[in-house]
Amino acid sequence: MREIERKRILVTGGAGFLGSHLCDRLLAMGHDVLCIDNFYTGSKANIAHHHGEPFFEVLRHDITFPLYVEVDEIYNLACPASPIHYQFDPVQTTKTSVHGAINMLGLAKRLKAKIFQASTSEVYGDPAVHPQTEDYCGNVNPLGLRACYDEGKRCAETLFMDYRRQHGLTIKVARIFNTYGPRMHPNDGRVVSSFIMQALMGEPITIYGDGGQTRSFCYVDDMIEAFVRLMATPDDFPGPVNLGNPEETTMLELAEKVIDLTGSSSSLVFRPLPSDDPLKRRPDITLARARLEWQPRIGLDEGLGRTIAYFARLLTDKPHLSAVPLH
Repeated sequence: MREIERKRILVTGGAGFLGSHLCDRLLAMGHDVLCIDNFYTGSKANIAHHHGEPFFEVLRHDITFPLYVEVDEIYNLACPASPIHYQFDPVQTTKTSVHGAINMLGLAKRLKAKIFQASTSEVYGDPAVHPQTEDYCGNVNPLGLRACYDEGKRCAETLFMDYRRQHGLTIKVARIFNTYGPRMHPNDGRVVSSFIMQALMGEPITIYGDGGQTRSFCYVDDMIEAFVRLMATPDDFPGPVNLGNPEETTMLELAEKVIDLTGSSSSLVFRPLPSDDPLKRRPDITLARARLEWQPRIGLDEGLGRTIAYFARLLTDKPHLSAVPLH
């Protein structure tokens, strides 16, 4: 990339699962990347391979406080994304979504910078419409255990749209459905990481409910490709855009697939379904196909194989890890 085309890009939550992969991609494209993270759920190990690179910089910072830097574009990914982590400190989770959005939008306004918001399929709650399209307003419990995340992200979307209407800010809003791959936290309680860790350790695989609830799993490389494509769309297209894999998988099917791919002898154990846990989750990606010319390309078997290899290496390097959540 020619020097004149190089952009200075801020990635909040840049040491997290998605954030670190996004930093990889932006650096590979030839950009200058400023990674911001408070390391609550992010990990220095996720970005350690960029240490010493001339166009990569890391700053420990909590986006609930203002930030004064000079950049051309902003990707706002900062927020705990797994129920175990975002429910551990729900007030801080809401602050990260709402105050963090206000601070990043204020920065973008001052700099006249394009800004990307990592929203979530959780804005649809436990959906009464299936699959979910972007014009569906959701079925969310504002008083539930997941509300700190669900409503925080919904409020962030409101702020982004109002900054666009009121201040003419160029925004991009992505509604991210279940994503998996290397660098997921081994103890974050999300189904893919939990199943793989339990299978690799020969422990019983925990299924909540009867295992008939569904999710749609998108491999991380496909998701990052969608981020970059969305950011490159014309300024008059703010989104929101559903990003995810439209192929549904039940929890039982996923558990059996993980057991098969790992060669594990793990049995299945069933526990009560957590409060407000959606029974179905599947994106309609018609808009992403049309406007981004994007759809997932990495199948579940291939993606799980790569993810299993990552966790197997992690267990070899850190044998003390367990499948017990951090909090």
